[in-house]
Amino acid sequence: MSTTQMSLEDIHALAKNTLMTQGCDAENASAVADIITKAEGDGCHSHGLMRLAGYAATLKSGKVNGKARPTITKLAPAVVQVNGHNGLAPLALAQGRSHLIDAAKTCGIAAMPLIGIHHFAALWTEVEPVAEEGLVAFACTSYKPAVIPAGGNKALYGTNPICFGWPRKDGPPMVFDQASSVMARGEVMLAAREGHALPEGVGVDEDGSPSTDPNAVLKGALLAFGGYKGSSIAMMVELLAGGLIGESFSFEAAARDNGDGGPPQGGEFMLAMDPSLFGDAAGWADHAEKLFDKIKEQDGTRLPGARRHSNRNETSRSGVAVSNIVLDKISAL
Repeated sequence: MSTTQMSLEDIHALAKNTLMTQGCDAENASAVADIITKAEGDGCHSHGLMRLAGYAATLKSGKVNGKARPTITKLAPAVVQVNGHNGLAPLALAQGRSHLIDAAKTCGIAAMPLIGIHHFAALWTEVEPVAEEGLVAFACTSYKPAVIPAGGNKALYGTNPICFGWPRKDGPPMVFDQASSVMARGEVMLAAREGHALPEGVGVDEDGSPSTDPNAVLKGALLAFGGYKGSSIAMMVELLAGGLIGESFSFEAAARDNGDGGPPQGGEFMLAMDPSLFGDAAGWADHAEKLFDKIKEQDGTRLPGARRHSNRNETSRSGVAVSNIVLDKISAL
């Protein structure tokens, strides 16, 4: 696959300028470009520049308001609602973050329901900044039906990722971000683009037959990881990011979506906790490090996110090898 080496600054400029040509104002475009650049810099190419076409599709079709301004409402001392007013999620998240952090540091625990947003990014880009403020953080969001519930034969749940972040005294937070499906849909899209077969057990084709062809799985459905266990987690995400906050379940989001290829309008749920207010103010950080050290004692193990940080250190110096296929698609926009 041919590539072009690009600096992170050039990636950000390309993403921002492209979005502005498609109908975003500068503030929304910059917020989306921020998370696209973070994804590329950390080696998460499935959520980087290749997502620009999907963002552009929602703007072209009029489904998304590229000039939306989020509003923030304090529903309770520890519940901060952000309404994206049918805009892209990154600006809503960026503007709501400080309110969530302040509420958690005041109350010990706080939640931020986000409604009226179009979410198309990796969750770790949203959880990591909260954990960097010394808070334990959690986030989840739904999508459109892509995952078969355990025992079923038809997609019902979204890929429904969950993300958890734990702050550390010396070094970046420990953050994991994983889909409820065996593989994130973005990784299947990446395999389709690059012509790679999928591992066994990832998904099925339109007829419900197991398939390793990413194009067939994209037309069919993904399987939940761990069978009924992953299926239950996917259901939990539907309830937290939909039922709890007055937003759509995945099947409801799909019913009103225009099918332009971009993200549907839906919700996200975030939670933040201040560990210094849970009874072990002096010792919680050191205690956690004992667990991390035990994990790393075993050969072949690493903490979640370690590869991202290694990639981040490298790309900040050398830039990112971006697929020319992706660049050609962006140029066509």
